[in-house]
Amino acid sequence: MSMTFPPAFLWGTATAAYQIEGAVREGGRTPSIWDTFSHTPGKVEGGDTGDTAVDHFHRRAEDVALMAGLGVGAYRFSVSWSRVQPTGRGPAVQRGLDFYRGLVDDLLDHGIRPVLTLYHWDLPQELETAGGWPERDTAHRFADYARIVAEALGDRVDMWTTLNEPWCSAFLGYGSGVHAPGRTDPVAALRAAHHLNLGHGLAAQALRSALPAGAQLSVSLNPSVVRASSQSPADLDARRRIDALANRIFADPMLKGTYPRDLFADTGALTDWSFVHGDDLAVIKHPLDWLGLNYYAPSVVSASTDNRPERNDGHGASEHSPWPGADSVSFHQPPGERTEMGWSVDPTGLHNLLLHYTREAPGLPLMITENGAAYVDKPAADGSVHDPDRIRYLHGHLSAVHRAIADGADVRGYFLWSLMDNFEWSYGNGKRFGAVYVDYETLARTPKSSAHWYAALARSGTLPEPSLPQ
Repeated sequence: MSMTFPPAFLWGTATAAYQIEGAVREGGRTPSIWDTFSHTPGKVEGGDTGDTAVDHFHRRAEDVALMAGLGVGAYRFSVSWSRVQPTGRGPAVQRGLDFYRGLVDDLLDHGIRPVLTLYHWDLPQELETAGGWPERDTAHRFADYARIVAEALGDRVDMWTTLNEPWCSAFLGYGSGVHAPGRTDPVAALRAAHHLNLGHGLAAQALRSALPAGAQLSVSLNPSVVRASSQSPADLDARRRIDALANRIFADPMLKGTYPRDLFADTGALTDWSFVHGDDLAVIKHPLDWLGLNYYAPSVVSASTDNRPERNDGHGASEHSPWPGADSVSFHQPPGERTEMGWSVDPTGLHNLLLHYTREAPGLPLMITENGAAYVDKPAADGSVHDPDRIRYLHGHLSAVHRAIADGADVRGYFLWSLMDNFEWSYGNGKRFGAVYVDYETLARTPKSSAHWYAALARSGTLPEPSLPQ
């Protein structure tokens, strides 16, 4: 039976500035925490950096033409804070804004709707040197930056996202240290989480004051679908602890204006949370026009049975836990198919996630702002790149989205991660998520079979069979 999506459903692709732009020393741009981190020996596999990435800064027109060829209706991109406001303070650099003005104009000329994310993990290094996200001032600097971008692009961009995956920024950046800036302090991670929440609220206020009335505001979270390995009280409590740190620490303040009481109890031995000030929660709970959800795989957890809990939580190897107050919880790899990242392929998690947030935030439209998979992709002798595993992955997950809509979820769009292969953070260039293959020697772009498959879906709105396009 064919699966057809609503006529207004938005089909898009997504990228992040540091992963694709390159040109890290051009146009007045100064280092971000990812420039510093990737140039620190041992932090990124293969010693790769984003210095060139896939050179989108110079190949913008080519890449927009690629998107137009796919027939997508929207492109979700992030702005490099260091390119626009190099030290994180003071006036904008117009040359940096000009790049994004040109990108937005190119997208609109091709009938592609720009969806702008203000922050995808690339904090200006000078702000990190001053303390980074654990410091309250960073939230205020973020609001100033949001206003700068809104005043420059608000006449042409009507869909705005404050933060992408603040969990990763806080807990991988300041807890386990596997992401920039590479710090391993559980209290700093909790402080960062709160100040990211506060930055979201302050930025949303700044955007509302600077943008036209019809502009849409959102945030993109990466909630974890957490499942207990058994129904034992200890394993269910492990699930509760991870749910508080992975999900409710962000969703509850943003959607309800509260922090979970059990989160405070779980982390009480680490901090008294005095960094939460009187009106912070009212600021954080700023009305949203839609909620972005990023999904890749569920998590299976249990209470640790010894003093060495399993760390295979899918977020990179580290002797430091990204789970303050829950670092004794063990993570387990479920049986079955996995992607090249080692993540399980389980579309039921996406269905569960969409219905959960339908219940948690009734009346708030949802968007899948990231979903996709890394596989080992290699060109054939004729130069074509066939990726049947990715097509099957996408078919399964989009079938889950269709089921969720039928079950009452108000899902308005889907953004494939990613448009093209790129710098995959601490994994360097070794993991390929793209629908477009990039030869890292020549930077030539080649649409994979999944790109042609996704193009057929974007044009028709009906899910094709999970077979290779002819």
